[in-house]
Amino acid sequence: MKRYFCFLRAINVGGHTVTMQQLRKLFESMGFSDVETFIASGNVIFNSAHRDSHLTERLISKKLKESLGYEVDAFVRTREELAAVEAFRPSSDDRIASALSYHVGFAGDAFDKSDQKKIEAFSTDLDDLRAEGREVYWVAQTRFSDSKVSSAALEKALGRKATFRNINTVRRLLDKYAVLPKSAKKKS
Repeated sequence: MKRYFCFLRAINVGGHTVTMQQLRKLFESMGFSDVETFIASGNVIFNSAHRDSHLTERLISKKLKESLGYEVDAFVRTREELAAVEAFRPSSDDRIASALSYHVGFAGDAFDKSDQKKIEAFSTDLDDLRAEGREVYWVAQTRFSDSKVSSAALEKALGRKATFRNINTVRRLLDKYAVLPKSAKKKS
């Protein structure tokens, strides 16, 4: 069994409401175990025998669309991948320390050089944007909501979807799920 972290896009926004209990049951119906949710913004932690995260993402998105009646994009990471996201430094330590917001955008596929240039072109005096791997890093010297850059503009420029989380959410997930639950260790 492998521990996964799923970041859902379009959960509990735009008039669509899904309870975390409902979300856990949907994930359990897909055969995942030790399913938990973390804050009500579409963060789901689970164990699975699946080894292909892209296949797992497609399975989750398909099942959620069938069950909820609208498209929900799923972005799945392992604990190791999430630790690498947290450890990555997209800006200087001074810029990160002085930032009023620091968000990570999770996408499905790795960004190529062209995508990286498109993302970096959105950088301003207040916003440092960088793409690395399958993530967009957004360090802002202003509040996320006050930035002149928007996640919608980034998605449009790239022609793909992503979902953003505050770096503190990533850190809290890593702290809370530092080890596998006992039931997953026995099955490994």
